[in-house]
Amino acid sequence: MFDIGFFELALISLLALIVLGPERLPRAARTAGLWLGRIKRSVSGIQQEISAQLEAEELRQTLNEQKKQLDETLAHARNEAREVETTITRSSPASQEDANASPAADSARSTTETTSGEQETSATPTSESREPRS
Repeated sequence: MFDIGFFELALISLLALIVLGPERLPRAARTAGLWLGRIKRSVSGIQQEISAQLEAEELRQTLNEQKKQLDETLAHARNEAREVETTITRSSPASQEDANASPAADSARSTTETTSGEQETSATPTSESREPRS
């Protein structure tokens, strides 16, 4: 701050002693010391407030960045879920048609009527024709 050496301090002390005198010099030095202490405390408090505000701002920026990343990840996950849902929905009608057609075709193939009116089952029974045999 100030570049004051020993010689400058000695010169200022000598001038203060001459101007103020030996009786008022100690009280003036005490008052000057109190004022300097108050100024230093004020400056220190202001520095602490500024550093606290800077830290808070950094935390806000970090929080905003992480929120953006989470939002992007969430949007990506939602898009992927929609794609999977669309894929499932597209393939679902075709597989349902196959599943609906299979039991009718299996039952037609598995049971054949004989000439006497009895039904004979083939070697591959369907789930409908599986009954315990006694």
